[in-house]
Amino acid sequence: MSNKQNAAGRRRYGAIEAGGTKFVCAVGDDDANILDQVRVDTRDPATTMAEVNRYFGAAVNTFGPLTSIGVGAFGPLDLNPSSATYGHVTTTPKPGWKNFDLVGALKYGTGRPVQLDTDVNAAALGEWRWGAGAGLDSLAYVTVGTGIGVGVAHYGRAVHGLMHPEIGHIFVRRHPDDAGFPGICPYHGDCLEGLACGAAVVARTGRALKDAPASDPIWAIEADYLGQLCANLALSHSPQRIMIGGGVMQTRLYRTVHERMLHWLHGYIGAAELQSTGYISPPGLGGSAGILGALYLAISANQGTVTA
Repeated sequence: MSNKQNAAGRRRYGAIEAGGTKFVCAVGDDDANILDQVRVDTRDPATTMAEVNRYFGAAVNTFGPLTSIGVGAFGPLDLNPSSATYGHVTTTPKPGWKNFDLVGALKYGTGRPVQLDTDVNAAALGEWRWGAGAGLDSLAYVTVGTGIGVGVAHYGRAVHGLMHPEIGHIFVRRHPDDAGFPGICPYHGDCLEGLACGAAVVARTGRALKDAPASDPIWAIEADYLGQLCANLALSHSPQRIMIGGGVMQTRLYRTVHERMLHWLHGYIGAAELQSTGYISPPGLGGSAGILGALYLAISANQGTVTA
């Protein structure tokens, strides 16, 4: 082991927040300390992964052997360990990445065990362990940006099933002022993502939501769709808190999203916690939720002691 790791007496882990625009790569420890971090632009898989693997190879010289690597990635992903395509990015529209073996490329390049989940599941776990969800049994983490992603965690485990939930692609009722917009999802047209992601806002108005005047109907339309999402989450997963982040989400939206959630629930769920404006809140970790969630994935893999 390196002198630095011997002195610290702690395990080191790799963490990756793998997005369509950038891969954030980091080295951290058991106490959620990020010891080093770099950005790698997302290009074609071969170029991107070569740079990622070089980073972790160099990191070993500074921090000592990495116990494991956690990855929160864009998807969809095959997360079934018994599947022949486990660890692959599947039907993504990201050019060049469809059916790419992400876990295989990392294992080959680093020689370390890899723990993979979706980017939003990782962020949900990071918030549960170290952020606004600390002390809760369950939470939902929503990001509204280029797309819409939702991660749900119960008792420190992300919700999986046949694959992983793709809640951003649920269907919602049309707002009466939005009847003519066809939606932009290449698969579904007017699913939630197709109606309420950042690109959908721009497609209607020609500008980002933060640049729209307060009188623009887009604010009410966006709040209603996100309110429907939160109502569906309350009905289907019963989280103790819903956190919404991402570049589209603005401070003034939280109150109106909460109001629209209560409107759509129409008193059906009697839990007093739903009445609190804090039930729908910003993430506690801000922009660090994804990389800390990836670190949590690496730690929770519990691969045991690694020797040099």
